[in-house]
This record gives sequence, structure tokens and C-alpha cells, in this order.
Amino acid sequence: MIFVTDASGLATFTSPDWTRVTGQAPAEATGDGWLARVHADDRETARAILAEATRLRVEFSLRYRLCTAAGAPIWVHAGAVPSFGPPNTTFLGFFGSISETEPDPAQAATGAVGRYQPPPPPDAPQGTVLERVADHLLYAHALIDADGAKEVLPPIREALLRIGRALARTQDGVDGSLN
Repeated sequence: MIFVTDASGLATFTSPDWTRVTGQAPAEATGDGWLARVHADDRETARAILAEATRLRVEFSLRYRLCTAAGAPIWVHAGAVPSFGPPNTTFLGFFGSISETEPDPAQAATGAVGRYQPPPPPDAPQGTVLERVADHLLYAHALIDADGAKEVLPPIREALLRIGRALARTQDGVDGSLN
């Protein structure tokens, strides 16, 4: 599942996978509406991690329980990287992904600010082509950031920005191509 926020950390886009998994319509998920689908015991952790990452304008990772359309909780791993617009100084918000992960009944929701650690890639591709490209770029961003080759991050961030805009156009009913 892919998501995009604005500079205040409010959701502006959730992929169709979000609706499929949670049963929540995109319009209901915007703003902080997505928090209604986060397990009640994990909601404050999710809110606090996103608020701190937004304040600092840095990437984040979060592991929490998400309530499905049937009402059953599943464990997910979410993470996002900040998006900056020209002239490479304007904070636009976050571009991130959410993936189902192994359940751990003994574990509480956890999060980290300042580092996006993606979950292992799924076995089967999910989502649209743009959503899958976004997942791969987010994964590449995390790997490159960990390796220290920071000089290649700006083009990846630019690609994430363009894909985020294309996904937003798709959600608005406009052609989401990158052309």
C-alpha cells in the first residue's frame, strides 16, 4: 500500500490497496482519517511517530496493527521518506509504503524517526505499476542511505516526487502517467 502526506503530515493519497485491505474509502482516509483503521492500542504510537517525523522533516519507520475491512487486526510495517520540492528546500510531505508483516502477539507498536527501514520485499507484486515502482524506489532509498552513497539520493527523491504526483493525479481521476 502506498501513501502520500502533505507538509503537515496529513494523508493526501492512499492506494487502492488501502481500501481493499481496510475497507476505508480514500476520502475517509485523507487527513488523519486513516488513524481510525489503526488498532486503538497502537494509535497514539502511530500519531506520535508521524508528528515527530513531520516536525523534523525526516524519514520514519513504524510497526503497528491495522484493522482490516472484516475488523481483524493485521501487523504492518509502514515507512516513509520526506519529499522536498524545488529549490530542494521546500518540505512537501512524505511518500511511503505499508506492507503486511509477521504477527508478533508479544510486541507492541514501535517506531523510529530518522531512518526508514523497509520490510523484506513481498513474494508477489501487488498494486499498480506506479505503486510497485514506488515500493522499489523506497527500498532503494533505504539501501543507499544505509550504504552512505548519499550523492545518488537526490535523483531517487525526485523520482519519488514525480511518482507521488502521478499517483495523486490517478486518484483524482486524471491520467497518472509520468509523461
